[in-house]
Amino acid sequence: MAPKQQPLIYAHRGASFDHPEMSLEAYQAAVEQGADGFETDLRLTKDGVIICWHDSDMKRVADCDLVIADSTYAEITAAYPVLTLVQLLELAIAHAKNVALETKHPVPTHGAIERELLKTLSRYQTQIESAGIDVSIMSFSWCAIARLRRSGWNTVYLIPHRWFAYLNPAPSIGPGVYLLTKWSPRKNKDHRLFVWTANSAEQILLCKSKGVDVMMTDRPGFARSILESA
Repeated sequence: MAPKQQPLIYAHRGASFDHPEMSLEAYQAAVEQGADGFETDLRLTKDGVIICWHDSDMKRVADCDLVIADSTYAEITAAYPVLTLVQLLELAIAHAKNVALETKHPVPTHGAIERELLKTLSRYQTQIESAGIDVSIMSFSWCAIARLRRSGWNTVYLIPHRWFAYLNPAPSIGPGVYLLTKWSPRKNKDHRLFVWTANSAEQILLCKSKGVDVMMTDRPGFARSILESA
């Protein structure tokens, strides 16, 4: 029997177990911990800057009442040192790290985040290709993924329940790791499996046993040590 493939390790919001999520320090630590790629969430500021941020507001992470969609980039950075998509891309290119970019929905600007993301990726396409890195765009929004189908970039439909896989408009799916305990997604040669978020040894080994292609984890160094010792 052929050995199970090793999943690629993507640092979920950076090495966010050890550092503030989606901070420059978290992604620099992900490089040091041997991650194969970076994962981030993307939101659009009021003045059209794409930033790496998960929540719709800044309360949980920065203890600040600003709402991302209603605030300018200057207002946001005055409250917290957020990373922009451009800064993350340049870091990924410099260190030859793959990227998985999740557009957040619902948002008041609807598909603007995807349009601006594609413009940015187009500007960096030559550098991305020269670095040999893989770019995937992810979302829980079916409409967002449908908008991106003809973009030329790999798209990943994130699914909270396995039945969503049958509505998939993307070549790849992204189930939560909890779904893998009772389900083995069927794959073909064009179908990749991105799983979130595997942090325990048991979850990491489950991803390996299920033939996962990309495993997102808050603990890239720990995940590497588990896979190498398995």
